[in-house]
This record gives sequence, C-alpha cells and structure tokens, in this order.
Amino acid sequence: MIDRSFSIAPMLDWTDRHDRYFLRLISKHALLYTEMVTTGAMLFGNREKYLAFNEAEHPVALQLGGSDSQDLARCAKIAEQMGYDEVNLNVGCPSDRVKSGNFGACLMANPELVANCVAAMKSAVSIPVTVKHRIGIDDHDSWEHLCEFIETISEQGCDAFIVHARKAWLQGLSPKQNRDIPPLDYAVVHRLKESYPENKFIINGGFKTLQDAKAQLEYVDGVMMGREAYHNPYILADVDKLFFNDVYEVADRHEILQRMRPYIESELKKGTRLNSITRHIMGLFHAQGGAKLWRRYLSENATKKDADWSVVVAAVEQLII
Repeated sequence: MIDRSFSIAPMLDWTDRHDRYFLRLISKHALLYTEMVTTGAMLFGNREKYLAFNEAEHPVALQLGGSDSQDLARCAKIAEQMGYDEVNLNVGCPSDRVKSGNFGACLMANPELVANCVAAMKSAVSIPVTVKHRIGIDDHDSWEHLCEFIETISEQGCDAFIVHARKAWLQGLSPKQNRDIPPLDYAVVHRLKESYPENKFIINGGFKTLQDAKAQLEYVDGVMMGREAYHNPYILADVDKLFFNDVYEVADRHEILQRMRPYIESELKKGTRLNSITRHIMGLFHAQGGAKLWRRYLSENATKKDADWSVVVAAVEQLII
C-alpha cells in the first residue's frame, strides 16, 4: 500500500531521476513522481533514458501521457516490470503540444475515453493506477461535469484522483499562465471527497508551506506539492515527521550535499554532465547566507566540460557559514 499523505508533483524537465534521488535524501517517505513520459517515447524511444531510476527512489510513480488504451496498457506493464510503484495518467497538462497529441487536460472533455484507458491499464498491472486532472477545462467546468468525470472513471477502479485545484483554459492561456491565472478552488476538491468518500483524493496546487498542506488532510486523503518543493527542497526535511509520524534526526543541508557526492561521482563516470545533476540542487540553500553566490557559481561552472565534484566544493565556499 502506498501512503499518499504527501507527494511531489510530476514536473516536466524537473523531476528527473537525478532530482528524485536528491529529494529522497531529504524525505524517506514522500511519494515521488517522474516527469510525464509519453507512450510514444516509451514504446519507440530510448526507454532507458526515460524510465531509469535508482532503487533508493521508492516509492516512485511513473506518469504517462497518452490516450490510446492499448499503448497505455503496454506502457503500464513495462513500468510494473521495471519496478515502479504506481502508474499515473496525465489528464491535467494544458500545453498545445500535449493537446495536439490528444492527451493531457483536453481528455477531461471525454471521460469515457479516460475510463477506457484506466480499465486497460488496470487489467494489465497489479500496481495502482491513478489519474491526475484539473477541476475543469474551458466550458467543461461545471460541478455536474466534474462529477460525471469522477464517476465514470471510478467505475473502472481508479486507485486515486490527484486533483489540481484549478481549471485549465486550453484556449488563450499558456501552460505557465494556467499554473497561476485560473484561481485555486480547494473547496471543490473538498466537496469531491465529501461526495465520493469511497475514493481517494489528493489535492494539488499552490501550496507554499507544510502547515498549509497539512491542514488539507482534514478534508482530503493527501497533498501534492510542486514548485515550492523544487525551488526550496529542504522544506521536505519536516515532511516525514508531519505527514508520516516518523520522527528522526534529519540531516542538515551540508550533510545532504555530502550524501549526494557518491551519486554524483558515479554518474560522472557514466558520462553524465555535472550540470545535469547540480541544476536540481540549486535551491538546497534557499534563504541561507550566500545562497545567491552558491547558485551563481554552480550556474557558471557546472556546465564546463571537465566539471567534477570540486566545482560543488568551490560553490559551497561561497556560502556564509
């Protein structure tokens, strides 16, 4: 059983395997999600590139983008075989590129299709299958439409609904604008849980503090945090205590960095560029003395061809300790 009390959102170009390994050093229990991987990329692309993960990342879920039920079933099976703990279907991304591929948020207008996809994946795997979606799109934003969406998909055994508490405008707003301009409406997600208590609902959208996130557990089954956890990752240091009742002495920022060293050096030997990893740890010293200089030094030096651990050491020397 996966404890969904607290999870990190799937974020394109951000929650890759390097970032997930780093975040796991800060929280033992937060459920981690991959970036969205399309079925096409997974079936016909470099599977190792898109799906590789470190055993230390568990619990970890794979987010899929697609709308062909058989392709999704095949991908879900591959994910299970590779050891992922959950498969999640993206029904929330509002980008034009995603929309043109007939997946993401536009699927909210077609709950039957989403239900068929969930059914196909459920029949192919024994791990949980979940759906991440918005509270509405464009003119499909009524309570009745949202209920139809939940009911139709719930009938196929969806294990959890992860709800970004904003609607999405597929016409007129960019993906970035869709993360900020449509207002958050947590009350809609609370109402879903009240109306469908047998279903699991995880709320997502706009959380900046763990206190605000924890307060949501009075109304829903779990909370998902996105950008704040990426830009200020050490916020996760209190997650295990607050959300999973696991009290232990949390490593400080410098200890976390030292624990990254074996991983970084191992990756460098495989040919990974230093900046592919260090771009994810820029926020480790968020709001600490010298944090801006730390970020600047990494930005300017980790991209160099021969950059190695010594660059990280030099960056630490920029901090005010």
